[in-house]
Amino acid sequence: MEEYRRELEVHCYRMLGSLHEAEDLVQETYLKAWRARDGFDGRSSVRTWLYRIATNACLDALKARPRRALPVDLGSDEPALWLEPIPDTVLNAAQAGPEAALVAKEGVELAFLAALQHLPPRQRAVLILRDVLEWPAAQTATLLDMTVPAVNSALQRAKTRMPAPSKPATAAEHEVARRYADAFQRGDIPAMVRLLADEVRASMPPLRIWYRGRTAVEQALRESRAALGEVRVRCTAANRRPAMVSHIRPPGETDWQPFAVGILHITAGRITELVAFHDPAVVARFDR
Repeated sequence: MEEYRRELEVHCYRMLGSLHEAEDLVQETYLKAWRARDGFDGRSSVRTWLYRIATNACLDALKARPRRALPVDLGSDEPALWLEPIPDTVLNAAQAGPEAALVAKEGVELAFLAALQHLPPRQRAVLILRDVLEWPAAQTATLLDMTVPAVNSALQRAKTRMPAPSKPATAAEHEVARRYADAFQRGDIPAMVRLLADEVRASMPPLRIWYRGRTAVEQALRESRAALGEVRVRCTAANRRPAMVSHIRPPGETDWQPFAVGILHITAGRITELVAFHDPAVVARFDR
């Protein structure tokens, strides 16, 4: 069963919006599968059986907590539970097997995941299984204990609320991200601002605030960058988008500290959205 671990993590990540939750749920899935192994009769593949256990575990988990979100999608009085990024190294590992060709190709962009969180859990599962993983309606219905007409109806309702998954970032977009990361490391605010789109949005979970427009983002950059001290930035990729991992050494300090993982959305050579996750646990995941 171990060969399916990574793709199950990605599946649970799509359902939950959190990689650390997904890892826990996959561990729970394997424990349940081990305990129920004598009851597996081979009428489905091991992969399908594990997906059934994992999906039901996710549905149970979603009953007990609010949806995950980004600051731009969060109401002023809504409980804050943040969407989390996923390293592309995890996504790439999930594509190792021949059955997993579609597992991590699409449906992992932050905008897509944020929209998924607005769907009812069972509708969310139908969309992921049918539209992202391309499972047949009958197989999806069996996994979720639904009828085929109910699955088709849930899929159509879900599609009306979802953006189309975008394509993986291009080499040109990664180059824009590299230039932005270099300017951020050097503290060159004008160079950073030149790479921003006019209507750029920026957010920094777990802070609930967010900024829109080049002027507002420039002001925020000037106020925050000056206080950071030395900055060390490494370019990477997350959620099939260019990303950067940064550490800081504040004035008077000797040790480097985790700062943020930033994911950049780039259109026509300009950054249209920057989401910087200021969570040491998230940075640590990208430092592995």
